[in-house]
Amino acid sequence: MFHQVDFGKRLKLFRKAKEFTQKDVALRIGVSEQAVSKWENKDSLR
Repeated sequence: MFHQVDFGKRLKLFRKAKEFTQKDVALRIGVSEQAVSKWENKDSLR
């Protein structure tokens, strides 16, 4: 089962480990920086 909290935590850990900014991640996967921020802060997965 998919858990939003786990996704946000895992995304942030991955991003920090790779020394990526939220903008770096957003550009690589084709979403806005705001979307990445919301995912990491458990605000939304859309």
